[in-house]
Amino acid sequence: MTEQHFSARTRSRSGRSSLGVAHVDQRHNEEFTVVGNHLAQHPDLSLTAIGLATHIQSLPTGTLVGIKVLAAKFPEGETRIAAALRELEQHGYLSRTKERLPSGRIVTRTTSYNKPQARRGHAAPAPRREPAPDPKEPEHPAPTTTAPLPTPDASGLPAHRTARNVLVGLRTLDPRLHLAERDVRRLAPAVAAWLERGVAPDAVQRTLAADLPSEGVRHPAGFLAHRLTALLPPPFEPFGTGPEAARPDPLQNCDDCDRAFRSPRSGRCRGCRTARSAA
Repeated sequence: MTEQHFSARTRSRSGRSSLGVAHVDQRHNEEFTVVGNHLAQHPDLSLTAIGLATHIQSLPTGTLVGIKVLAAKFPEGETRIAAALRELEQHGYLSRTKERLPSGRIVTRTTSYNKPQARRGHAAPAPRREPAPDPKEPEHPAPTTTAPLPTPDASGLPAHRTARNVLVGLRTLDPRLHLAERDVRRLAPAVAAWLERGVAPDAVQRTLAADLPSEGVRHPAGFLAHRLTALLPPPFEPFGTGPEAARPDPLQNCDDCDRAFRSPRSGRCRGCRTARSAA
């Protein structure tokens, strides 16, 4: 009986190992993006950064690419996306600058470079006028708030002095919350409003310094103004400040039977008074 031997046909590819990746290349005539190997094979960038740069380079001009917008598209989350954006900035594939709109709002302008040397050799293009971005776009409360800062009902000097100490002391909790003198003067009345509503100074500091954004705080004064306005607690009245609850009459000893009874003044208990009346 003759045995059959099956063997796969060998395929050579001009000196390349058959164990490596094989390519099936088809020409793109539309909907494609040219990405340089300096990016696709960058030795110092993470895969997240390379993929994010490729995605950004494929987007039309004017597309929003803030951290929250990208985190809504991809499963990596805000922390990993923020870290990848910092990598791209460090290696010259991306630049992000703050710009104040005529309305006073601060937005982030992002410029993508398909070659890192293009950033060094040419000036960045002048930002073009665009409609105000989606409210979901701004990166954390670095923008200035449009709502007025809270103010205390009373202008007591001790409260303002404590408020200044609260603001100045924030830098000991986190160096990113260092404030200039003019910012302390502007924000002190808002902190005094918190103190007036029964919040302890250390509690105000903890609230203002809690959960700072992972990408940092570029404008501490604007960031704190936003929190002082958005997180302002309601007025609080401690228990016992209202009308005092009626108290029971004190205990008295009956002059006849020596039993205890409640009455605003000493004398006889009800039973003894009834017996005397009947007699």
